[in-house]
Amino acid sequence: MTKIDLNGRPFHFIGVGGIGMSALAYIVAQRQLPVSGSDLRSSHITDRLETLGVKIFYGHEASNINSFTFPGREPQPLPVTAGGQAEIIPAVEMVNNCANSLPQVICSTAIALTNPEYQAAVELGCPIFHRSDLLAALIEQYKGIAVSGTHGKTTTSSLIGYMLLASGVDPTIIVGGEVDAWDGNARCGQGEYLVAEADESDGSLVKHHPNIGVITNIELDHPDRYQDIREVIDIFQTFAGQCNTLIGCIDDPIIRDELALTISYSLDPSTGAHYTAKDIIYHGQGSNAEIWERGVYLGKLQLPMLGKHNLSNALAAIAVGRQVGLEFATIAQSISTFAGTKRRFEHRGEVNGITFIDDYAHHPSEIDVTIAAGKLRVSGNDDLKRVVAIFQPHRYSRTKTFLTEFAAVLKNADVVVIADIYSAGEKNTFGISAEDLVKAIAKLERAETPNSVRLVPRPLEGIAPNHSNVHYHADVNSIADFLYREILQPGDLAMFLGAGNLNQSIPKTIALYQ
Repeated sequence: MTKIDLNGRPFHFIGVGGIGMSALAYIVAQRQLPVSGSDLRSSHITDRLETLGVKIFYGHEASNINSFTFPGREPQPLPVTAGGQAEIIPAVEMVNNCANSLPQVICSTAIALTNPEYQAAVELGCPIFHRSDLLAALIEQYKGIAVSGTHGKTTTSSLIGYMLLASGVDPTIIVGGEVDAWDGNARCGQGEYLVAEADESDGSLVKHHPNIGVITNIELDHPDRYQDIREVIDIFQTFAGQCNTLIGCIDDPIIRDELALTISYSLDPSTGAHYTAKDIIYHGQGSNAEIWERGVYLGKLQLPMLGKHNLSNALAAIAVGRQVGLEFATIAQSISTFAGTKRRFEHRGEVNGITFIDDYAHHPSEIDVTIAAGKLRVSGNDDLKRVVAIFQPHRYSRTKTFLTEFAAVLKNADVVVIADIYSAGEKNTFGISAEDLVKAIAKLERAETPNSVRLVPRPLEGIAPNHSNVHYHADVNSIADFLYREILQPGDLAMFLGAGNLNQSIPKTIALYQ
């Protein structure tokens, strides 16, 4: 097979508990296709899939694939309706119809060629696809809206999905984060639109041909794959050429200079963008602004998310909403009630006068805007006094490439705690450690000027790595106790930053105060 079969052949997902893989498994299961998958351990994500009838194998074993083999029998596709959708039939009958079919095996980039399930699938002759192949096939079945960009794509795609849902459009949604509005990272709607997050990290972005494409920004974020920014631009240019309508942010100079946009948006009215904002007020609970479309005033927007980056994301959603025919009043009303995405400045609790925030930020640009959002929250709340950034670097290659940039943005927090680098399966061939980042931060001090706050280098001599503002605690498993005993105090906004497992320390830290 060279193409995904959505007419009844079963699917098997290796690593089904991942945030991207589980969303796809959820959608195909909701379409009444037989689905199985494997993962190392159970989670609320795998539990959700099991409630849909997805068979989950715990552990990566060749037998997970072998259970599908019945020699001499040909695959038996499910009956389909006139509209091409799989006919809904009882689960037992569905299993009987498809048990003799070798499954279509779906993998992510994280699955190694040495994985025993993968090897078994190859030996048995199963059709094997990357997760992006399945996403591309789904996008083509709908009026696809694919949201891409180095930063902000999860928030933006979730916001667009929520806007369409709240507006009665009933979209199908596949995003890289969990949203309470649809209780997870995916939703199977009955409408004609599908909103999906399109990832550039592994180059699979070029497989998508959406009706509407959105690009939020372009930076180098994955030095493990891309040699330089030019390679990243090439990926986005290919994607851009495959979109019927391309919406992009021209506050990003690369998008402005390198891409031919159909529709542009900007927070700066002087750019002449199709969509822009005026009279912007940023505050501790979000932002307010006037929204303009091609020089015509549309109305006021109240956005319940912090920071200019989220107002920019909202402009992208507005541009999409207008493109699909929604009235601005409907768009503004829906956006004003969006509660956000988990792990994107997610409020995790308050105890002992300390507020706990969980954020996925793992690139210097993301950390910069997240700390800025934290300062907005502190400035708008008399009970908060300090921004405490607890950061777990993600990947050795990223830490090495952006060491100076990480130090510069983290220094803007009042207190910084650095954990050891989360490898994400990457070997440390770069000669880098988390202690190097601590030392880089220690070389910087905040210099006040009449109009701004900037960072200037200062000698490291005489400054211990664990000085009063920057601390190193290697073991993420014991960092909760360290924070409780030595760092946190009433009035702190404790922000746990990173794409690894640092956020598992949040409930542990909260529990120590109870």
